[in-house]
Amino acid sequence: MPKVIYKQPDGAERVIEAGAGVSVMQTAVRNGVPGILGQCGGVLSCATCHVFLAEENADDFTAVSEDEDEMLDCAATDREDNSRLSCQLVLAPGQEVRVTVPETQL
Repeated sequence: MPKVIYKQPDGAERVIEAGAGVSVMQTAVRNGVPGILGQCGGVLSCATCHVFLAEENADDFTAVSEDEDEMLDCAATDREDNSRLSCQLVLAPGQEVRVTVPETQL
């Protein structure tokens, strides 16, 4: 079973067991993780599921697609090299993923 470790801006961490084939965003929304709203469908929504992917997980996912790259430009927090949309991070069996939630999503 995959696990997602969500780190909040204040340093607090929350570990959640997730299902294979679901995204980091879906897991956050289902479990009430603060800072990830996951409202897909428009420019505002692209600003609500932005996360910073831990360096050790960078090779676990495909590179940022052109579409994701454009959507990240709508994020409320400045992008960094490890910025990803949590809806694009789909979990594999046994995977452990670390992400940091930006301080401001809206």
